[in-house]
Amino acid sequence: MNKNIAYGVALVIALAAPFVGYPVFLMKLLCFGLFACAFNLLIGYTGLLSFGHAAFFGAAGYVTGHALTVLGLPTEAGIVLGVAASALVGLVMGMVAIRRQGIYFSMITLALAQMVYFAALRAPFTHGEDGLQGVPRGKLFGVIDLGNDLTLYFVVLAIAVAGFAIIVRTVHSPFGQVLKAIKENEPRAMSLGYDVDKYKLLAFVLSAALAGLAGATKTLVLGFETLTDVHWTMSGLVILMTLVGGMGTLSGPIIGAFIIITLENKLGDIGTFLATHTGVEWFNTLGESVGMVTGLIFILCVLLFRRGIVGEIGAALAASGVRKKSV
Repeated sequence: MNKNIAYGVALVIALAAPFVGYPVFLMKLLCFGLFACAFNLLIGYTGLLSFGHAAFFGAAGYVTGHALTVLGLPTEAGIVLGVAASALVGLVMGMVAIRRQGIYFSMITLALAQMVYFAALRAPFTHGEDGLQGVPRGKLFGVIDLGNDLTLYFVVLAIAVAGFAIIVRTVHSPFGQVLKAIKENEPRAMSLGYDVDKYKLLAFVLSAALAGLAGATKTLVLGFETLTDVHWTMSGLVILMTLVGGMGTLSGPIIGAFIIITLENKLGDIGTFLATHTGVEWFNTLGESVGMVTGLIFILCVLLFRRGIVGEIGAALAASGVRKKSV
């Protein structure tokens, strides 16, 4: 199927989804889908494994929440301020981390992200373990009332689509081709005259800004921001989403995010349904075993489909095409 047709079908489904599903849950899926895509831009197309993306996701959420709750800024200004904050954090972290490669780069991002976590824990405006509560949605451009879940859903969908479009355009641009070259063979890219560190830093900041856009939007949707979003486990979660969906694919991280977040939120309901219809009481405990189930999914992903769901489907279709041509 042509990619444009697939994107069109996905957009039609997304437009119809809030009329048959719970809008707040769907908005949460969109936010995490954008978060996973932002992370994938760095690891899937630049080859940089960051363990610190929770810092950008959570920092933007805190800044946006504070801007809307305490400073009383307009909604769009609060989101922009949150994105700017995450980009700034990304710039600082990137300038330090890109000096190293491989596992050293990953450990530096983790260490710096933990510094952001402890800053959020101690800073007065974050309210520590209590977090920011009662973040108002306000009005977009002073006209569109975001208090209605259905209205907010279409705004969030527009934000997610715009973010995804930026990623697609980046990947297919000359800048994106250089990033791919760096991932495949960094010494060769350097020998061709490219300033590798500059490209890495730009990719890192762009990924951080998009992750911040997802975090700021999530705070607006849920109306609160807590330490969970800046904890290292959030960085691990987005890695899991990307690997399950398909690292280095455009739509894979979205599917991975949808699967993981759905399991986190609906596994208890699924277990209750199965227990009711099968009579097996053990299914009732699934809601308490989210970590075990996601861990099992990760193991299966690593052992059985290393390319992720979308990656394996794409490889299978490509192999099928080759076989047809050979016949």
